[in-house]
Amino acid sequence: MPDLKEIYQSAAERYQALVDREDYEGNLLPVILSIDPLAGKDILELGAGTGRISCVIAPMANRLVATDISHHMLAYGRRRLETLSLANWHLGLASHRALPLADRTADVILAGWSFCYAALDAGKDWQPALEEALAEANRVLRPDGVLILIESLGTGFELPSRPDVLVDYLAYLEAHAFESTWVRTDYCFASKTEAKDLTSFFFGEAHMPMWETEAGVIVPECTGLWWKSMG
Repeated sequence: MPDLKEIYQSAAERYQALVDREDYEGNLLPVILSIDPLAGKDILELGAGTGRISCVIAPMANRLVATDISHHMLAYGRRRLETLSLANWHLGLASHRALPLADRTADVILAGWSFCYAALDAGKDWQPALEEALAEANRVLRPDGVLILIESLGTGFELPSRPDVLVDYLAYLEAHAFESTWVRTDYCFASKTEAKDLTSFFFGEAHMPMWETEAGVIVPECTGLWWKSMG
């Protein structure tokens, strides 16, 4: 399997090439907006990476603070955000367990494919680490603010299939009053060659289901969303 930490530290451009192909039908944003409309809100985005979500939500936000632990990813995300000609955003290096905001300063916290690492990176101590990250989110959110978490429910799957490494983490969320739903966010590549190249770069060499359509070469993806009012 590829070294994901190495990718996050040194391969932002290729990573963005992959995620640019995801959710070609635009299914994810409407689900996010059904949870919270975001418009005019002060938003904290955790694990912003290359700005794949930041660039979509910045035009809606009153203020967007986007954080990541990778300077490499944030630098790439900064260049993308700068093309929007907006002045309402700020980027910062931070972990989920030590957020760079004062108490009660965010209306929404959004974390795309990243909050799970608060648990995964802690190994056997995953539960206390996750609880610490959730406590930080609760500290930063205003009363009735919402925490929205986005995680993969299976690349190469047409129906949700929880990755083994996320089973305990997702069970914890659901046992602690998080609501959830899921949506298809399929990838669409220009060719099978591109599909194989970009998926193997991030997911490894295992066989990846794909099929050709008029739109391009499709690789199925299921994405889950978990949310809870906090603050």
